[in-house]
Amino acid sequence: MQRIVISNGILTATLSPLGASLCDLRLDGVDHSLVLGWSEPQDYLQNDDYLGPIVGRCANRIAGGCYRLGGQEYQLDQNFRDRHCLHGGEDGAAKQDWDLRQQSATHVTFGLHLPDGHMGFGGELFVEARFTIEDPAALVLEIEARSKGASICNFAPHWYFNLSGAGDITDHILTIVADRYLPVDDDLIPLGDPAEVSGTVFDFRTPREVGNYPFDHNFCLSDQQRPEKLAATLESLRSGVRMDLSTTEPGLQVYSGTYLNHPGRKTLSGAPYMAWSGLALEPQGWPDAVNNPAYPSVILEHGQLYRNVSRFAFSRIDGQCG
Repeated sequence: MQRIVISNGILTATLSPLGASLCDLRLDGVDHSLVLGWSEPQDYLQNDDYLGPIVGRCANRIAGGCYRLGGQEYQLDQNFRDRHCLHGGEDGAAKQDWDLRQQSATHVTFGLHLPDGHMGFGGELFVEARFTIEDPAALVLEIEARSKGASICNFAPHWYFNLSGAGDITDHILTIVADRYLPVDDDLIPLGDPAEVSGTVFDFRTPREVGNYPFDHNFCLSDQQRPEKLAATLESLRSGVRMDLSTTEPGLQVYSGTYLNHPGRKTLSGAPYMAWSGLALEPQGWPDAVNNPAYPSVILEHGQLYRNVSRFAFSRIDGQCG
């Protein structure tokens, strides 16, 4: 599997065209990766827990694996519990070999073409993902797409963070700038209107430990795409590393890695990835938005430009960048 390294000397990212994946992320002065990843390339061919890729054409879940658009019903691949569509289907963007379009010391651009009917989705989609290392220590992901014919478009980076490098993430300190979240049913499908986080385990407006609650929920940052704005902060007191996440996206899916269970695979840390080994923070549109007209729209009309920007800025809690 091809690996591409971009760096400014302080922050170094290792990427792969397979799934446009982030395979490793290193901060100068820190002796471990900041993300989960496989050390054996063949494990990315399976990668059933989506360690590192960009997921789409529609991140998250679509209830019943179907939607209606323009008077037509679309039946999608039902790759989640044989009932719902997850992350664009079994052969979604995360499983595709993206084309290498541009490359320099500090940036790389991948491209992908998803034909009309792929995984059941309508519309022919043309996508580019640009990764850039910006000073002093930020990884910026810009995703742009255009559709030939109306389509669903909602891409997200599926990166698991462990700023301590090993062990679990229950003691990481998390802040989320959201006063609402989406309650879900047993299949993790939204139940309807957002609920207030106040007085619940979902209230991260004040920094606190992640804990061992099985999070796999959308936090409602806004009611539509917006200019890039701070969404979340994650800190490890063990390693002294801090990450600030800002995004244009209206939602942040938080997944605590509850179902990670890979005792036999070789990992970047050398330790097996088990439950709570990493925390996925996925800026995206709200789940099942295509079936909920009150949610921010994930419909991309013919010729319209989709643009999604997320910035992951790293520093030391003591104020240093590396």
